[in-house]
Amino acid sequence: MSAYIKSLITVVLFFIANHCWAQTTFVVVAANMKDAFTEINAQFQKEHPADLKVIYGSSGNFASQIIHGAPFHLFISADEQYPLELFKKGKTVDEGKIYAIGKLALIANQAKGIRLSESKDELAEIIKKANKISLAKPELAPYGRASVEYLKASGLWDLAKGKIVYADNIAMAAMFVSTGSADIGFTALSIANSPAIQKEIKSITLNPNLYQPIKQRMVLIKNPTKDAIALYNFMQSPKAKEILGRHGYALP
Repeated sequence: MSAYIKSLITVVLFFIANHCWAQTTFVVVAANMKDAFTEINAQFQKEHPADLKVIYGSSGNFASQIIHGAPFHLFISADEQYPLELFKKGKTVDEGKIYAIGKLALIANQAKGIRLSESKDELAEIIKKANKISLAKPELAPYGRASVEYLKASGLWDLAKGKIVYADNIAMAAMFVSTGSADIGFTALSIANSPAIQKEIKSITLNPNLYQPIKQRMVLIKNPTKDAIALYNFMQSPKAKEILGRHGYALP
C-alpha cells in the first residue's frame, strides 16, 4: 500500500471520527419535565460537555414521530406506555428505565379568586362556576389521561366534560390557566411548582389513589450516540434523582 493511500485512509478515518464525535444528539422530553430537565442537563454538561438538541412536547406526538423515522436518540417520556410500544415495534435499544413517578395537580388562576379544594362537594362547586377547564389531550399526554381518570374516579366527569379545553401538552394546559383563558386546569405538580407560572396560579396536589401511577420511562432509540447513552446513564444518577425530587417527582 502506497504512502499516499495510507495518508488518504488516515485523513478519511480522522474526518469520520471527528464527525461522530461532533454529532448532534437529539433528545425529546415530555413537557412536564422542562424545568427539571433544564437543571439536569446543566449539571450533565458540567461533567460531560455534549452537543444536545433538546425538544419539549407531548409524549404521544414524539412516539408517533419516532415510529415514522424521526432521527431522535433519547426519548424521555411522561409515561411508560409509549416507550414500551416503541420497544415492541423494534425502535429502541431495550425497554428502557422508569426514572420518575409523576404527580397530578389542580391549578387555578390567581385573579379568579377561586379557593381550591379536593373535597368532592367543593370541587363540584368550583367546576360548576368555572367557565373553562384545561387539561392536556388524553390521547397524547399521560397527564391528560390521568386528569380524566381523576375526574371519573371523583364522579365529576359528567359535570366537567362540557367545559374542557384541550391542550396539546401539559405545559400548554397550565398556560391556559396562567393566562386566564381557563379558570382551572389539571397539570403536573412539577409544572405547578415552576417559578415561571407561580405568580399567576395557585395549586393543590391531587390524591394519587384516584388515577393510575404516572410512571415516566425513558428509552434509547436504536443506534444512539455516545452522548445519548451518557445522558441516559446520568438520568439514573444520584444527582439527577435529587433534582427530580426537588421538582415534585417521586422516585422509582
